Amino acid sequence: MTSHLVRHAAGLPEPPYDGHGHRRRALVGEDDGSVHTGFGLCELLPDGGVPAHVHSYEESFHLLDGSAILDLPEGSYRLEKGDYGLLPTGVPHAWRGAGDSGGRWAEMLAPVPRARYGHDTLAVPALPAREPVRVDVRDPRTRGFGRFEPAQMDPGRQSQDLLAVTASMRTALLVYSGITVKMMIDGDLGAVASTMFMVQYASDGVIGTHDHPFEETYLILEGVAEATLDGERYRLEPGDVAWAGAGCVHGFVNAGHEPLRWLETQAPQPPSRHSYRFTRDWEYLRAALEEKS
Repeated sequence: MTSHLVRHAAGLPEPPYDGHGHRRRALVGEDDGSVHTGFGLCELLPDGGVPAHVHSYEESFHLLDGSAILDLPEGSYRLEKGDYGLLPTGVPHAWRGAGDSGGRWAEMLAPVPRARYGHDTLAVPALPAREPVRVDVRDPRTRGFGRFEPAQMDPGRQSQDLLAVTASMRTALLVYSGITVKMMIDGDLGAVASTMFMVQYASDGVIGTHDHPFEETYLILEGVAEATLDGERYRLEPGDVAWAGAGCVHGFVNAGHEPLRWLETQAPQPPSRHSYRFTRDWEYLRAALEEKS
């Protein structure tokens, strides 16, 4: 079974828009051997829409460009570039174009939609198309949404004002050696099956080979990465996508001189312990045992 895949943006076909002015480019799914991850890029024309429906999986999204309107039972929301949100399992929702501009977003579906069950999606009666409002992530009524700003990845510019644009303290910046992580969607925002977050590598950023008991997806947004996936090396540039299945040994190096940034997802959610299994640790133990034998 496939344990990883890489899709380069330059070689991806452009799917046609459907009759509603919407299209989805599937990048990771059931046909790729994924069990927990359905990942794709969606585009909506300015006058397009996606009729009301429900899923038997949870959906996370992040607006990459433009804007779109999301209709939910409790209200309608205008989403702009940088906004993200969570649609729990079974919540009716619909998408609308936002007028002058179309919208493009990345979406994470967990667990993976199954073709034999109609992709686990059912149409429902239309939702009221109310006048949309902007999301206020500090308002508990819209705590399933958030907003990402590139400045949030700069450890030297963290402040209460910047932290206030996220809905929980767990979304504060995590800083490693040359690597920063900005949590966007996790259990604090109501997710139960997946996570979504932003990762940035400094020019000397690197993480050694390791694997997880869950699947990960990476959408490169800025910079150039050298990825190692089960011993194979890949050069990843903006628009490229990589997927590492559970047990895939992988590592990353910033292959450029500028910051490297990507959108990452995990499914299912990581366990509280033993999320990482680093190759270096087990090689150390193996060498130590051989030395004593």
